[in-house]
Amino acid sequence: MKGNELMEILPHRRSMLLLDEAYREDEYAHGIYTVKGDEFFLDGHFPGFPIVPGVILCEILAQSTAILLKDKMQEGKVCLYTGLDKVRFKSPVLPGDRFETKCRIVRSKGIFYFAEGEGYVGEELKIKAEYSFALADKSALCSQKS
Repeated sequence: MKGNELMEILPHRRSMLLLDEAYREDEYAHGIYTVKGDEFFLDGHFPGFPIVPGVILCEILAQSTAILLKDKMQEGKVCLYTGLDKVRFKSPVLPGDRFETKCRIVRSKGIFYFAEGEGYVGEELKIKAEYSFALADKSALCSQKS
């Protein structure tokens, strides 16, 4: 899936939609993002040596994993990060790199989902992480602002 199909599942838009495409293969979600070099997160990280920040790589893992919940993502629901654990960055992701993810949900409890994912450029492992998120009701979140 690409573009509009991704936006039907993910709430992200413009500069925070960090997938060019994604697909499901059995229990795994695969995401692809090509680093163009003009992204907002490269501005200042680092001058003369732009590298993708680790938190952005974690976000790409999460967005990839969210496609596994396509059938549960009804109107009014949103996936929210609840934790990151055992995150390991192996080497930098740079402009021009085609970053690919392989993620899966390992268990769930109520609205909480626990996942693990890896990100690669070619055959080279760049990041490995365990993380969790909640499938939350947007209206309940909005009422907390009052």
